[in-house]
Amino acid sequence: MNNSNDPTFIFYTQLSSAAVSIFVTINRQIYVGDNSSIKSNSFSNQTISIANVSGSCFSLFIDINNSLYCSINSQHKVVKKWLNSNSSTITTVAGTGSSGSASNMLYYPVGIFVDTNFDLYVADQYNNRIQLFRLEQINGTTVAGNTSANLTISLNNPTGVILDGNKYIFITDASNHRIVGSDENGFRCIVACSGQGSTANKLSSPRSLAFDSFGNLFVVDYYNNRIQKFCLSTNFCNNQRKNSDLIFSFDYLDPTTTTTTSTSTSSTTNVNQSKS
Repeated sequence: MNNSNDPTFIFYTQLSSAAVSIFVTINRQIYVGDNSSIKSNSFSNQTISIANVSGSCFSLFIDINNSLYCSINSQHKVVKKWLNSNSSTITTVAGTGSSGSASNMLYYPVGIFVDTNFDLYVADQYNNRIQLFRLEQINGTTVAGNTSANLTISLNNPTGVILDGNKYIFITDASNHRIVGSDENGFRCIVACSGQGSTANKLSSPRSLAFDSFGNLFVVDYYNNRIQKFCLSTNFCNNQRKNSDLIFSFDYLDPTTTTTTSTSTSSTTNVNQSKS
């Protein structure tokens, strides 16, 4: 937990199958999605059933209004539930339930992010694009990748999307093994721009990403079985000198150390399949 005196915390919850997604709120409430349900767990280790879903919940997000979003990739849609209500009602907020590339459709949605305006960003993986769905709008706008009105970068199986405090967009471009970021000039590669690999400056099928409160970037480096940390350049993480090969125009990130989180060595060619 960021700035916590107890950064390591093991919790137990009754999942019907392998956990697929996790989201932790600012009050440290933990939400976990598996192949058929979403559950909540706190530091008291009390498990609460939130909702049953009809497919794997690849990504979870909870907005500032305490609404929970779940991307059900196999059903090509994103659903939403208001957590302050006792109702079991879940509504579809993006996608139709069928795969497609029209503005109101998705094709294997994975990572999701909701900003303070309640605008929903979706990593529309097999359409190789990031879709923006404005509040209560069924048609999305492509903000990055294929079909974008201002195509400044191509994507190949994007799996994660987040926004920073300046509303710049950051994307895990999985099959290009890199992180893409935006600024006022459009999109460009910002991390791991020299191809797939296992060295400190490379990635292999990155899945998702997140910032900490200091602006440092953490990436799930899937096929390298590790979490990779990239420091905000002004933090001078570990007193490392900047690698000029990785500096980009608005001087954001530098690579630092890695932490192994899995010992699995098996692999597949589909970035959505389990490695086990």
